[in-house]
Amino acid sequence: MQHDHTYKITEIVGSSKTSVEDAVRTAIARAGKTLHGMKWFEVVETRGWIDGDQIGHWQVTLKVGFVLEG
Repeated sequence: MQHDHTYKITEIVGSSKTSVEDAVRTAIARAGKTLHGMKWFEVVETRGWIDGDQIGHWQVTLKVGFVLEG
């Protein structure tokens, strides 16, 4: 097992009408379709959209680290 990886960091934004956690899970699942070797994430911003007097949806900005191949 190699332990001297080099990582690339990309920023993604996920959203959910349900919760912050669901927004994170949705973003990671979608990113996993095109980003391979993802190893970690960091939530760097949380915000929401207000619809009337209710929460319309949650939005999270994530930094995702993935291993550079080759």
